[in-house]
Amino acid sequence: MNSFLNKSRPPVYCPGCTHDKISKGLDKAFDHLNFAPEDIVIVTDIGCSGLFDTFFNVHALHGIHGRALTYASGLKLANPKLNVIVTMGDGGLGIGGAHVLASCRRNLDITLIVLNNFNFGMTGGQYSTTTPMDAVVGSEFLNQAEMPLDICAIAQSAGATYIDRCSGHDDLLQKKIAAAITHKGFSMIETLGMCTGRYTKRNPLTPKSIDKIVADMPEYSGVVEKNNRPEYGERYTALAKERTIFPKAVTIEKQIDIPDYERQEVVILGSAGMRIVTAGDLVCNAGICAGMNVSMKNDYNITVLRGQSVSEILISPQKIGYPGIESPTVVLALSDEGVARRKNIFATLKQATFVLKEKSVDIPKTGANVVEIDFRQFKIKKHDWALAALGIIAKKEKAINKPMLESALKTRFNEKVVQLSMQTIGKIYDSEII
Repeated sequence: MNSFLNKSRPPVYCPGCTHDKISKGLDKAFDHLNFAPEDIVIVTDIGCSGLFDTFFNVHALHGIHGRALTYASGLKLANPKLNVIVTMGDGGLGIGGAHVLASCRRNLDITLIVLNNFNFGMTGGQYSTTTPMDAVVGSEFLNQAEMPLDICAIAQSAGATYIDRCSGHDDLLQKKIAAAITHKGFSMIETLGMCTGRYTKRNPLTPKSIDKIVADMPEYSGVVEKNNRPEYGERYTALAKERTIFPKAVTIEKQIDIPDYERQEVVILGSAGMRIVTAGDLVCNAGICAGMNVSMKNDYNITVLRGQSVSEILISPQKIGYPGIESPTVVLALSDEGVARRKNIFATLKQATFVLKEKSVDIPKTGANVVEIDFRQFKIKKHDWALAALGIIAKKEKAINKPMLESALKTRFNEKVVQLSMQTIGKIYDSEII
């Protein structure tokens, strides 16, 4: 027999731990399938099940708690020829439950081995999502207040195409693991076992009693016919080949040359519904049209339709390493909510900073150069104030100029919207008041 076990670091578990049986069963399965070491990847979770990656001479990846299936999915998609095996304890199962559900739904060709020993064995024997309600564990009475989950039933309802459950001491374990691995699609095999270092010290458990537990639970032993469907990777490839039209990447060529352009920091303070983010996007596009580097940060409520809306834009001839605003050169104060969100910046503004304030908006005391505008006087609706404000700073050549703004509009919008935008901007741009 060809063994894949690491002779320089062989499996070492607590005496009587079922993980040892499963390690050897997995090794025999690899040999039975005539796999080459370079064709196997073992992805492990945290806990005692997370030791598997060190015990085998194959490719391995050790991740963070509950996330093993995410790494495994990336590996399988990157190289579909790999045989990807995930080992996860009942602790990681609970912590990474959402990823288990996603894997069942996706049906990517990965095999998940759940090593269920009914507790968090490595960290002190606390209860897990599979701990029986009558067990005595290191979490006081908490397991008595929660019902243990049946991961096989959950996997079936989530769409897994292959499910098996058995004792980790089962004489047919290697064949069961091999059958799960050879299944084309997501396969999961739950192995029930003993944690002799923690769980069995206070909860009598033997291989025979585990056999009874398995026998008393609903049977799962192979392909789930009602969930049977094409494997995700193959289905994805087939669907991709059917596509003939793909979205084109947006590219903005340099159209304007501005010698000696200096770094600009623009802050737009508004409210939801004022198209503040769109205005920030236009400022960014204007900078790109001039061959500059740009960045934008937005701040708005999760409810979207109410509250502040703030955009912070950097335009720089040099690369931008940090997108935070340090010394604003332009501030557009268009609503009280936006100003309240960034009220602390006004005391730090320099005299050279250009502040455009809507007449109805109050701003804190500042030493910056403040220009007040009454947009209502020009019959400009509130949702167009930000766009009109860009027209003003373009006219005064603060951060952007008119050619930059026009180029940004043409890059961002269709011809009809560009014409409407220019009409709005023109109401103020052509005025002698500004």
